[in-house]
Amino acid sequence: MEKYWWKNAVVYQIYPRSFSDSNGDGIGDLRGITAHLDYIQKLGANVIWLCPVYKSPMADNGYDISDYYHVDPSFGTDDDMDELIRESEKRGIKIMMDMVVNHTSDEHEWFKKALNNPEGYYGKYYFIRKGRGGNPPNNWRSIFGGSAWEPISGTPYYYLHLFAKKQVDLNWENSALREEIYRMMNWWLDRGIAGFRMDAVTYLKKEPGLPSFPPDAADGLVSVKYGSLARPGLTEILRELHDRTYGPRGAVTVGETAGIADSDLQKYISLADGCFSMIFDFTWSELNLEPPNYFWYNPRKWTVGELKQNLFHMHEIADKGGWLGLCIENHDQPRSVERLLEPAGRNFYGESMLAVLYFFLRGTPYIYQGQELGMRNVSRDTIEEYNDCSSVNQYRRALAEGFSPESALAFVRNQSRDNARTPFQWNNRTNAGFSSGVPWLKVNENYETVNAAAEDGDSDSMLNFYRTIIRLRTDSAYADVFTDGTMEPVFLDTENVVAYKRILGKKSVMVLINYQNNRTVLDVKEKILRILCCNYKKDTVIQHTVELQPYEAMIIEYS
Repeated sequence: MEKYWWKNAVVYQIYPRSFSDSNGDGIGDLRGITAHLDYIQKLGANVIWLCPVYKSPMADNGYDISDYYHVDPSFGTDDDMDELIRESEKRGIKIMMDMVVNHTSDEHEWFKKALNNPEGYYGKYYFIRKGRGGNPPNNWRSIFGGSAWEPISGTPYYYLHLFAKKQVDLNWENSALREEIYRMMNWWLDRGIAGFRMDAVTYLKKEPGLPSFPPDAADGLVSVKYGSLARPGLTEILRELHDRTYGPRGAVTVGETAGIADSDLQKYISLADGCFSMIFDFTWSELNLEPPNYFWYNPRKWTVGELKQNLFHMHEIADKGGWLGLCIENHDQPRSVERLLEPAGRNFYGESMLAVLYFFLRGTPYIYQGQELGMRNVSRDTIEEYNDCSSVNQYRRALAEGFSPESALAFVRNQSRDNARTPFQWNNRTNAGFSSGVPWLKVNENYETVNAAAEDGDSDSMLNFYRTIIRLRTDSAYADVFTDGTMEPVFLDTENVVAYKRILGKKSVMVLINYQNNRTVLDVKEKILRILCCNYKKDTVIQHTVELQPYEAMIIEYS
């Protein structure tokens, strides 16, 4: 089982720009992270997922890499990175680096050379094509809005960017490019990191010939997913990536894998021969947006029944032979409190209910910085106050579709990635203790009451509730049940209740979630032995009968 050490891990995601600023320049940095390793250790997490700290012009806050081998000066130095790895290891914490290999920055040395000779050696590292009749090579729409093609000034050429125009897509059909990537990833593994979170990895394979498709909106463009998301042949690319880098080393990997078909899931997550250790379960991520384009101006209502169906379907197809990354928040989503709860549930009980719901499923739990405090969305008064490039593009798109500036801004408030990127709230002092300077992004105004210092000393806080469930998950008599036990959904037909069993040998545990602002009574057929965890103060139940309060989450052992 040492081969699968990450099955008993709890991963803490850090967005470095917003975690802790050690030098007062308003930007979080590596020394700020090192200074707070004891906080992460006390929480109970033993792996850090570190969002990109490579050199970058920061068009997308580090997901546009200009040099894979060095730390961006805004985050510190290469020596600071080595110190973080050393100090983490002393505390039993491993570092998992975010790895972005679908694209580079347009300021990367490879692309600079490609611009000098689009048909030359480095030009073939990217997708550089001549336009057609003064138009781009095809009608693909960038994920961040507008054409996915950017003209190269003074030439007939365009380059492909599925994301922002400063994020230039790499050509993974090019063997020389692949060798460059493998060399670089192995260099980082040699340096002492434990693995990688693979960003946007299902976009690596493009449809041969880069064809146009029928438009799917009034702009005459079509989503890039039709020509570049989880295309046939992708798993062959990922298998080579696995075999040439992290696979033989037993390193941990998690894929950001939108768009894969159910029938292909085991190719990605099989413990025997999957391309990755796990992939993220995105059941939660876009429930509130209408497919297929997920435009922010087109929200939708969803039900607990729909969530339950999607959640258990994902785990059913993952089955015993696969593994999932469990999360409800990350740097690309609004805070889960507003996204997944009605206003009546946006309190300790709703927040802790969500924590229990996902934390004991079959997989490795991930916590995004501030989630353990119950950090919330923010409200900005103008679009100029938003840093997130996707927010600006979605705002413009809503205006183009005829919405008023007020309505367009309301959509951004609900969905902006900046909601998750506000500075971490350490205490109730100036700037929430994040920085002695002016923070790069304004601190959430609720920091005086929602902060780590206040919650550390409050036994009834969200922070201490997370510490409790982490201990139960990883360091209790039931840890093996949650790691290796089978999983079986129950109460499938009970409205607004999400429940499942975890069973290993003679140990049987049931997770009961009341996902509503009403009480409900459940008839548990089995004999209840004890309550292992509850977000209400409750330590006994009537045998076979459980009355759950609004947004109550309970874990019981039964015989």
